[in-house]
Amino acid sequence: MASAVDRRLSAKVVAGLAIGAHPSADLPPSVTWMVGSHPIPDSRSVEAGRRALASAQAVPADHGLLVLVSGGASSLVALPRPGITLADKQATTRRLLLGGADIHVLNVVRKHLSAIKGGQLAVAVRAPTLALAISDVVGDDLSVIGSGPTVPDASTFAEALDVLGRFGAVGEFPAAVVALLRAGARGGVPETPKPGDERLAHVTTRVIGSRASAAAGAAAAAESLGYRAVVLSDPVVGVAREAGPRFVADAIRLAEDVRVPTCVIGTGETTVVVVGRGRGGRNQEVALSAAGLLAGLATPAALLSGGTDGIDGPTDAAGAMCDGTTIHRGALAGLGAPEDYLRENDSYRFFEAMGDLVVTGPTDTNVGDIQILLAMPGGAPPGERDSI
Repeated sequence: MASAVDRRLSAKVVAGLAIGAHPSADLPPSVTWMVGSHPIPDSRSVEAGRRALASAQAVPADHGLLVLVSGGASSLVALPRPGITLADKQATTRRLLLGGADIHVLNVVRKHLSAIKGGQLAVAVRAPTLALAISDVVGDDLSVIGSGPTVPDASTFAEALDVLGRFGAVGEFPAAVVALLRAGARGGVPETPKPGDERLAHVTTRVIGSRASAAAGAAAAAESLGYRAVVLSDPVVGVAREAGPRFVADAIRLAEDVRVPTCVIGTGETTVVVVGRGRGGRNQEVALSAAGLLAGLATPAALLSGGTDGIDGPTDAAGAMCDGTTIHRGALAGLGAPEDYLRENDSYRFFEAMGDLVVTGPTDTNVGDIQILLAMPGGAPPGERDSI
């Protein structure tokens, strides 16, 4: 996003700050690069948060501030409220993620533990501000994307406290976090800026890319390869191992009367409840959970599930792919039942052994996850292609 701005507006950019998960050489000299951590913030994320706030505050009132926000910003840029330590935020985030909290409820908590999220960054700015967001959030809610640093926040301290209770006993979270949320719920700590807050009147925020963009791009690519492209309107959400079979069932219904090679495209973001000690990500669990259903189909089909940012959970893979032969090939390789790997949250090891991981490296764009199912009449891809 920073590079694109430089290509279009380089003469007008006085200074810039870009924060991401990995170093980038593709930035103009006027932009300072900082690395943060994702999905759990670290000390680099805190330093990036301090630098972002200071940079925004330093913009003169007769200049303009351009804020570019994309998925992952909630962790990459982290500035705890007074009384909350980085360790407190790390422990809270980790517990919520392991418990399967989706991005909406996770960010309710993040906003109330932060000094810059939930519109607080924009409140600190004097200059006219334009914020452009690439959404990785189902529904494209600006207050959720990157925890909404430039938009009002309708959620409350009381709701954040309720989230803790939904994902374990409140007392099992860091004491400082619980104390802050309770104080805020009683009115003892100022709330995040709410809708209608005049302190945000100088800010305009827009979504410029989303899962719909990914679906449209995938559909165009599929059609260029000779497939009939169909895009699911409903998002692929929920627990990953349940969403996989559900997506396949929905996709096959859409492609039920397959007379031509058909590509069904879904987008969204699932969650994983971590109970095992294995390695994997939500897209790898989507694919592994769908393999059994693909094996029983009358129509040959293959599925890919991947993160558009090229990163699936704490792995080096974007996701994985499977087809109607996956279960059989796994058995021949002595890998055991997919259910065993799902039980241990160890989908990465299964697909690594099969050679069916999808490894792209970071893509520098995050619009959520994408699922692609190819259904082939007679098993022949267009032009006799034999791979996804």
